[in-house]
Amino acid sequence: MLDSGVDEPWDYGRGRSSLTTVTKHNKGAKPARPRRTRSDRLLSVLSEFEQVLIVTHDNPDPDAIASGWGLLRLFAEKLKIPCRFVAGGAVVRAENRRLLEILRPPIEFVEEIETSDNVGVLLVDTIPTAANHLLRGGNVYPIAVIDHHEPESERFPARFRDIRPKLAATATIVGQYLRAQDTEPSADLATALAYAIRTDAVGVARFSRSDHQVLNWLGPFVAHDKLANIEAAPLPLEYFADLLLALQNTYVYKNAALCFLPQANGVEIVGEVADALIRCQTIDRALCGAVVEDEVLLSVRTSPAGGDASELVRGVLARLGRGGGHQQRAGGKISRPVQSGRINEELQAELRARWLRVCGVDQQRGKRLVAPRQIVQNL
Repeated sequence: MLDSGVDEPWDYGRGRSSLTTVTKHNKGAKPARPRRTRSDRLLSVLSEFEQVLIVTHDNPDPDAIASGWGLLRLFAEKLKIPCRFVAGGAVVRAENRRLLEILRPPIEFVEEIETSDNVGVLLVDTIPTAANHLLRGGNVYPIAVIDHHEPESERFPARFRDIRPKLAATATIVGQYLRAQDTEPSADLATALAYAIRTDAVGVARFSRSDHQVLNWLGPFVAHDKLANIEAAPLPLEYFADLLLALQNTYVYKNAALCFLPQANGVEIVGEVADALIRCQTIDRALCGAVVEDEVLLSVRTSPAGGDASELVRGVLARLGRGGGHQQRAGGKISRPVQSGRINEELQAELRARWLRVCGVDQQRGKRLVAPRQIVQNL
């Protein structure tokens, strides 16, 4: 695990963090100097630049949006230099669009970025070697990287790294930074950070002490009416058509489920089908794939008994694409031209074989999750 240093020195008895480290020393000895926190070091690194550019992954989720927003708030108060927060792609999941509509985070969606030597580039909720952000394949390297995903590769240059896979969300890290620097979030920012931690914790076996502490700190600032509104976001009509086709096209091989969607009107359906399948009592591993905007997207979910989802998705995508995530939630993509709007039969056969192999399943014929006769009889 990559780490930039010691934990933030929380003073658990106060409403805010204490930046003073209490140490015992002998009579006559000089008092120990307070430890520099991660946020101190991050601010020190970025203070050398005239501007800061925060970049997160394409099609950002609540964790990416809230984390970048929180960093923007921190830098605006502590560095007092121009800062921007950008991402590629678009926000497509209903709840995430609702978050943008209600909270209005200061994120810009762009197709490419240009920087100069006086701009400090920070990558958040992803890493340089991932293929899902605006810096991929370019000559721009981030000066700082903040993330909570298990890195597929640790080989990348950055003067500051704070990568903690044991946390539920990157928003927890950013919440720690804000608290350590005595920077109060607005109600909207606090709501975004709390929602990010809650959503990224869904299906995660662990919820660390740090996640609890940051959620508790955020609590008094959160606009709970707005949070409830986001969580109850209305769904488009197309979503239900996709969901019906997903159930019709899901096959179960022992305790492993596999679904190739014949259509996907949005990115969100891929992960939501995987979320639904893993709740089935007899399924410990689930993979859902679909073509979205000429790319093949995959989502993998596992139960506590199903193994490491990030390892499973990397095994499926070896030399085909890139992927990663957490122990029980992971995803990836295959970037190749797709003409029919569907995953072609050859690629389906390859992905199916790889999925069954990484799941340790030798059964070659799957059983439909919903039998065709049940569908036909009730038309």
